[in-house]
Amino acid sequence: MSDDDRDDSRKVGLWVVFASVAVLLLGVLGFAVTRTLKGPSAPAAQTAAAAASTGETDVLVDLNPTGPALAVLYFETGSAEVSPQDAGALAEVVKALAGDGSKRVLLSGYHDSTGDPAKNAELAKQRAKAVRAALIVGGVPLQQVLLRKPESTTGSGTDREARRVEIRIVDAP
Repeated sequence: MSDDDRDDSRKVGLWVVFASVAVLLLGVLGFAVTRTLKGPSAPAAQTAAAAASTGETDVLVDLNPTGPALAVLYFETGSAEVSPQDAGALAEVVKALAGDGSKRVLLSGYHDSTGDPAKNAELAKQRAKAVRAALIVGGVPLQQVLLRKPESTTGSGTDREARRVEIRIVDAP
């Protein structure tokens, strides 16, 4: 084998090594950028969403809430996304439940009576599930969160009042 053949083999080997390192670095950089864009709570939110999407956790309870709501979260039209402005209210709920496993939080989703009742009820349920996921991310165990059947708002309230989830602390089994 001549010296020229060895030099060509070395060049090819070096190119393979450099290309492998470049692909590895791009992969690590891409992963870091993706994690940064998702934010620090994305894994917890994904875990909560996965837990919230299982069939057994979507059991709706038939409890009649009494007394005033601890918090009321309002939603945009057609949206089930919890607003960042609701972080304070959610923190109060987490604080109220802290250290007391006998207490439960009851989430009641509401919708107005206009439009398709089935779609409205599903949206109200999705809003309650979004609040549940936010509470789980905040540290509330899944077993302490109860979902109530969605309700239609009646009366002369505003559209904004119809797009809400009420949060109450209850003593429930």
